[in-house]
Amino acid sequence: MEIPSEIDLDASPCYINEITNGSFLNYTCSSCGKKHKPEFPIKIVWPSKEVWFDVFAELDRGEFYRQKREAPDKGPLKKETIIGYPELAERLLVYRDNLEPAVIEAIKYFLHLKAEEDYPDKQVNIWYSGLNWDGSAKEAAAGVPLIESLEFHIHGIKENEVAVMKVPFSLYKKNLEDFKKHPKAKIFAALRVLSYLSVKNMMRPGGLK
Repeated sequence: MEIPSEIDLDASPCYINEITNGSFLNYTCSSCGKKHKPEFPIKIVWPSKEVWFDVFAELDRGEFYRQKREAPDKGPLKKETIIGYPELAERLLVYRDNLEPAVIEAIKYFLHLKAEEDYPDKQVNIWYSGLNWDGSAKEAAAGVPLIESLEFHIHGIKENEVAVMKVPFSLYKKNLEDFKKHPKAKIFAALRVLSYLSVKNMMRPGGLK
């Protein structure tokens, strides 16, 4: 299997679908027929979104936290560290939908708090899934679509089931205003470690802080 050293999503947009649908770099063993989903470090650039992703494998999460520092990025594109391909897929959806990643991660944190309150014995994972459009408003606005809500998928409450949570777009806009006014507020600062922005930064073991 050939592993690209760098991917440009503007030059090769087909990779966006492969990454977001989970088929990226998957392969089937010719000997046993088993499907494998390996994760390799990779650089992904998205010039039209003014960002590039330094992607680590999930197995390297602990090593990322232990290094404590990283070289400053001096390129024209903003650098974002991503750990694990599921996070990469989600972050591409966030940028595709022109949303602010810090606000999405903050909303996920509040959803985690609610899930812990309702299901204290469960370990859940929450992922942004996409936008829901207000059909009636779209018609009333003469074809101009309006966003009704943001959809999140919650894994781990019930085995082999995914719970769907729809967050009103008005709540996203309220948090976006807060972020623009106070980008270094406690909640937003806690979500970031170096160039890595993720709700998982607030849930890591004490030994990795």
